[in-house]
Amino acid sequence: MKRILLICIAIVSMQTAFAQKESAFDTGEWFKFKMSYSNWLKAGNATLTVKETQLDNKDVFHVVGKGWTTGMIKWFFKVKDRYESYFDKKTIMPYKFIRNIDEGGHTKDIEIDFDQKNNKAHVNNKKHNTLKVFDTPPNIQDMVSTFYYLRNNLETKTLKVGDEVRVDMFFDEENYGFKLKYLGEEIIDTDFGEIESLKFRPYVMAGRVFKEEESLTLWVSKDKNKVPLRIKADLAVGSLRADLEAFKGLKHPFKIVVNN
Repeated sequence: MKRILLICIAIVSMQTAFAQKESAFDTGEWFKFKMSYSNWLKAGNATLTVKETQLDNKDVFHVVGKGWTTGMIKWFFKVKDRYESYFDKKTIMPYKFIRNIDEGGHTKDIEIDFDQKNNKAHVNNKKHNTLKVFDTPPNIQDMVSTFYYLRNNLETKTLKVGDEVRVDMFFDEENYGFKLKYLGEEIIDTDFGEIESLKFRPYVMAGRVFKEEESLTLWVSKDKNKVPLRIKADLAVGSLRADLEAFKGLKHPFKIVVNN
């Protein structure tokens, strides 16, 4: 159950040819996901909320992501995570990222300020009372802003089965290169009915958490919203699945093939 929100958000990060188009989201959008372990045991929930504010006299979106365990799981492994990103309303470039987590007693409290002009990340580790500066690639994203940046810029119509897409993210104290493969289209059954989706296979680091590099599968709605509908992860022990359970404030119509 560790990194519940990381799985929900980070694996929807994709990059391909960019073309300015109508925004896929706006203030007031809200998602809720339900987690299940090995496809039967309820494990937790996660939410994503889009707000707007000002940061250093700049108009920004403020996205808050939360993840927590529920039911029997929380009695032997309690998770309470909070992620925040402040990114430019026009460019979707992040200015600030906050990660405050408690995963079974493993805690982190990190605040990152991005200097996009000079390609720097200023990391304030509040738990260890340290300040560090790291070089970053141009146009670096954090793990939350990436989702929204690529929802606006991913040109799904040109994707072909087998295409690989990439993104540069900065996470904690390192630059992270993320890659995934496009697997094609699929109609999946959800709580809302049957929905046309785009299917992806992210590549992750095999080891203690994931079985192998190709342990994750992601389904995203084939519409202007690009909503993450389902995420399935084969773990070292069992599997974790996240399904969209509720939403509000979508900017575009949510297309359903067959209603439940």
